[in-house]
Amino acid sequence: MIMIKAAIVEDQEILRKSLKIVIESISDIEIVGTAENGEKAIALCERENLDILLMDIQMPVMDGVKATDEIKKRWPNIKVIILTTFQDVTHVLNALNAGAEGYILKAVDPEFLVQGIKMVYHGGSLIPQQLAKEVFGQIQSNNNEHSQQLDHNSINHPYDLNNQELKVLKCITQGLSNKDISEKMFLSVGTVKNYISTIYSKLNVKNRSSAIMKAMEESLIEDKKH
Repeated sequence: MIMIKAAIVEDQEILRKSLKIVIESISDIEIVGTAENGEKAIALCERENLDILLMDIQMPVMDGVKATDEIKKRWPNIKVIILTTFQDVTHVLNALNAGAEGYILKAVDPEFLVQGIKMVYHGGSLIPQQLAKEVFGQIQSNNNEHSQQLDHNSINHPYDLNNQELKVLKCITQGLSNKDISEKMFLSVGTVKNYISTIYSKLNVKNRSSAIMKAMEESLIEDKKH
């Protein structure tokens, strides 16, 4: 059995300790370290061979967005899950654009958090639908005048995804791994990877989570069913 090595980056000591205890008590995930800010998270990455980082957004010294950006540049294989509250949703997109693989509410059921960690470890993305709606509710309110001017039925969509790419993108938004997509679409894993690379290029994103957010923001799945 593969032991997942994770760390918790959170400025509240009681939350760091409680998350560590809960996660280790109900799973085989090993919490190999904790940190209270982004700078110490980077130092932790230098010391430990981590698989997953649970990262708070608002922290002193260095926030979670800056830390995620630096960590993904230096250790791209370390997967980052943002720990957030509904008050932080305006920062979520910045964290995803910095390379985070997903995000989850701090108050989530521990069993769901463990499932999310394992899903991200195996190549999936963690984008809770209810929280995503909240994120886009904020985006739409901030850009209300601009969005009212757009008519998706009268303009050509700039991303130009073909039918196969849209199918793969839909699978990504459902949280499926490359292996799951290959089995569902009867394609080799290599072909799926090629499709995903093309999708990233066309959407101008860096990872699955950013692709999911872009797909939802632009209504790509709904708008291009044909």
